[in-house]
Amino acid sequence: MKVDIVTLFPKMFAGPFDESIIKRAQEREIIEITLHDLRDFAHDPRRTVDERPYGGGAGMVIMVEPIYEAVQKLKTKDSKVILVTPQGQPFKQNMAMDLSKEKHLIFITGHYEGFDERIREHLVDMELSIGDYVLTGGELPTMVMVDAITRLIPGVLKKEEATVFETFAEVEIEKGKTKKVLEYPQYTKPVDFKGWKVPEILMGGNHPEIAKWKKEESVKRTRAKRPDLLE
Repeated sequence: MKVDIVTLFPKMFAGPFDESIIKRAQEREIIEITLHDLRDFAHDPRRTVDERPYGGGAGMVIMVEPIYEAVQKLKTKDSKVILVTPQGQPFKQNMAMDLSKEKHLIFITGHYEGFDERIREHLVDMELSIGDYVLTGGELPTMVMVDAITRLIPGVLKKEEATVFETFAEVEIEKGKTKKVLEYPQYTKPVDFKGWKVPEILMGGNHPEIAKWKKEESVKRTRAKRPDLLE
């Protein structure tokens, strides 16, 4: 997968994309992440990308022209252009799974007061948000989404089965009925720590019974912490 990120602050991405799993995925050429300074697409000597909004209002608004130039340069027939904004659809695990199958993603990150509306109307395929709150810009949400998406690409994780049954995975909780659930409890050594013991069923080697226990515990945990997922 190729990922292009258009941002006013490329240096913000240095840490998260230069460490751990995403770094290794880039080194192995499974994913290619390229950062683009939005100001490089401005045409005036001051590299202006924002202006005061017509009709008045607080703050500055990202102009349509530099975004248009960026999309024109980067977009191909395989591209999906994503505007990162608090007004977007809530980003969910199933959405991360769908986007992980794309060949090329272009993220447009904002700052200041928002975007010229013509960007939404004419230049992007979808708007995404990571929550009902407002941040200083779209850089942090983009990092979150790129991480969630790229880890699902085959070959990025050493054990691909790690993404099959995890929090927010679809699990059949009754015959013919699937729901998103939270991941089951997990334990490791020591077996007994200060009287806090590993459940005996996990020690017996009865894999069908262990699988049944995991599913039951996932449903129980989901019912306690996120009952909305089971509704």
